[in-house]
Amino acid sequence: MPPDSPAPQRASLQRLFFTGLLTLLPIWLTWVVIKFVFVLLSGISSPWVAPLSGRIADSFPFYLGWFSALWVQNTIAMLATLLVILGVGVMARRVIGQRLLGWFEALIAKVPLANVIYTGSRKLLDILQTKPGSTQRVVLIDFPHRDMKSIGLVTRVLKEEGSGRELAAVYVPTTPNPTSGYLEVVPVEMLTPTDWTVDQAMGFIISGGAVAPETMPFTRAGDRK
Repeated sequence: MPPDSPAPQRASLQRLFFTGLLTLLPIWLTWVVIKFVFVLLSGISSPWVAPLSGRIADSFPFYLGWFSALWVQNTIAMLATLLVILGVGVMARRVIGQRLLGWFEALIAKVPLANVIYTGSRKLLDILQTKPGSTQRVVLIDFPHRDMKSIGLVTRVLKEEGSGRELAAVYVPTTPNPTSGYLEVVPVEMLTPTDWTVDQAMGFIISGGAVAPETMPFTRAGDRK
């Protein structure tokens, strides 16, 4: 078949297309995530930043008229939100901030649904920052069956009533959104421990396995022949 025949040309175009697609896809996904975070942060402060920047633009139309541009308002709103988050972080490390947080938590405790959501999420975040004791934080569990593994985060270790057997509460995040997942109660001896950090596990989950260390455990020590 001649080299300039339609079939080789179509194959070459297909290869070029997929090469370009695979090159642009990570860039597009990065842009989507950054845009989502940008819109989320700017949307928090926009209700008061937009009117304020509009007044400034109207007061100085020749010098500061550009303040009324939407992208300027969104950028200022995002920066304002970031400053508030940093300010809360600074306050939370001081006595007055801890007292205010305690007052807020006491107030939330009086609201039934808000109490459940706030207390549960706060405990989960606190637990993930500490080790559970007798197990590693990041583990593998036999899920959905013995010959397949899922990445799990041990949130606490319990005792089985009667026998005293150690049971681990394991949160299994889903890909690519780790904020949703499953809660499994697994005997500690059925866990496959890893030396991964929580950050490494999250990178592995969010990327669909593309971002990961070169090696990982799979078979438990007691199951190896």
